[in-house]
Amino acid sequence: MTSPSFQAASPISSRQASMDTREELQVHQDHYIGIDVGTGSARACIIDAKGDIVGLASENIGLWQPQQGYYEQSTSDIWRCICVSVRRAISQHNVDPNTVRGIGFDATCSLAVFSNATDKPVSVTGPDFDSDRNVILWLDHRPVEETEKINATKHNLLRYVGGKMSIEMEIPKVLWLKNNMPKNLFDQCKFYDLADALTHIATGNEKRSFCSVVCKQGYVPVGVDGSVKGWQEDFLTKIGLEDLMEDDFKRMGGVDRVNGDYLSAGEFVGTLCEKAASELGLPAGIAIGSGVIDAYAGWIGTVGAKVELESEQLSAEVAKNDKSQAFSRLAAVAGTSTCHIAMSPDPVFVPGVWGPYRDTIQPGYWMAEGGQSATGELLKHVIETHPAFNQATSIAESYNANIYEYLNERLKEMALEQKAPSVSYLGRHMFFYGDLWGNRSPIADPNMKGSIVGLDSDKSVDGLAIYYYATLEFIALQTKQIVETMNKAGHSITSIFMSGSQCQNDILVRLIASACDMPVLIPRYIHAAVCHGAAMLGAKAASADSEGKTEDLWDIMDRMSKPGKKIVPTDNEKEKALLSVKYKVFLDQCYKQMEYRKLVDDSVSGWKVDGK
Repeated sequence: MTSPSFQAASPISSRQASMDTREELQVHQDHYIGIDVGTGSARACIIDAKGDIVGLASENIGLWQPQQGYYEQSTSDIWRCICVSVRRAISQHNVDPNTVRGIGFDATCSLAVFSNATDKPVSVTGPDFDSDRNVILWLDHRPVEETEKINATKHNLLRYVGGKMSIEMEIPKVLWLKNNMPKNLFDQCKFYDLADALTHIATGNEKRSFCSVVCKQGYVPVGVDGSVKGWQEDFLTKIGLEDLMEDDFKRMGGVDRVNGDYLSAGEFVGTLCEKAASELGLPAGIAIGSGVIDAYAGWIGTVGAKVELESEQLSAEVAKNDKSQAFSRLAAVAGTSTCHIAMSPDPVFVPGVWGPYRDTIQPGYWMAEGGQSATGELLKHVIETHPAFNQATSIAESYNANIYEYLNERLKEMALEQKAPSVSYLGRHMFFYGDLWGNRSPIADPNMKGSIVGLDSDKSVDGLAIYYYATLEFIALQTKQIVETMNKAGHSITSIFMSGSQCQNDILVRLIASACDMPVLIPRYIHAAVCHGAAMLGAKAASADSEGKTEDLWDIMDRMSKPGKKIVPTDNEKEKALLSVKYKVFLDQCYKQMEYRKLVDDSVSGWKVDGK
């Protein structure tokens, strides 16, 4: 085995990411902070007036799994990690706290629970509900029965979540709490999306973001499809959450412009309160922008990138990077899972794709969200459960590389050693379907599982490399399935703007470009695209005038976004043909699994399990 020639990604240099000269730094003193709360860490990103990153720091968040399928976090712990990250970013990069003008938050679409009476965190850990963990993570799959009950209503609002409410959303989790908490405790609870909870901690007020409530909590904006209050009373009554209707839905944030305020991304929420400012090491009074779900911050941080795309035919009247160009750009935010975000001027209903959601990012515009429940987590699982994992890890460490870098280089070596025409040829007879955590889009079936054809007894590192490649191929082919489904329904996606750690995986990125037959754009700030987007929310909030009106978000994105790197599809016709055939097999594996499960379920119908 020859020594791999790694090309490790260079870290963001504060000097490179900052201004070129001290003189320029003096001219552009305004700074904005983006705070990104992901599944595993909280990150603080500081940008200047040009959108250049001048500070970046992170801190790992606690994650508890009290039993299989349950995932919990704590807002107290998350806030502590945010404070550590902000202070570290400021001190390590010598940013004057007095130059910070705005702050924006993004977070995972997780449910945070507080006391309506005391504003203190309320435990979500059953059966005693006595821990300090008040967050049910998006990844948590405890409300299986509650999700089935919600979807059995076939209520009209389900049209706005792709036809079915996902187990990852927050209303099923609220219903689970009602079914499992002592009544007197549940009656005291108020509920937030995590990003809204963080803006509440920062400002002390109760304003909510459309991104949070519309995308994950079953809220239909007033005026959409006859919606009067946003919250649907008949729906909540049908599923058994009529308790939340009291006091005009106060425990969920109220009714917009009656006893609540709902804002699009980055709109002015309020200013940083004294307590939060002291904890963050910042002066009070800094403008806070309405937060978003992390995937939407990825959209903000990527789709405004300056890039020449042959697919975007612009008339002489349309300026470069006009807002209309966003309609053809899909943001793929790839981390533990991957979210696929698209904007459209009109509502587009896509089975298995969440949305369409109005007003979440830009007032009057509609967003859609496809997704893969596990991509980064799937790759991690496939690698760590293979017999050659420890051996491969040791080899990677000997080359001072991570295991993904090593496996990529080993695949390229294997292609050379075997005189194979491409890496894809090595995996031609392995067919892996990877919905180990269920399917988010476009099947929208949490019961989907994985399958593999072509498995042999190879326990070697090379066997692991082929299995790993098949997993990359699955991720790319499922991306094609999602894009194809969205375009058939009425979207016009012609390019993918990718962010997250998976951007560094050159084999995966080229597979996605080739499978989807469209260019993939990689942002300048690979590791920081999401919190870069969150920082733009801070810039929008800081632009508020005396009446609270702010600059258009797209104008901020256009000004602060950086050029991206374009990855084009393969021009090898044989490789294209191979991927086309593999896609047919992929679809067959997907739909045959559903057929097989139905055949088996029909055959065992009437059997009693556990006395039922």
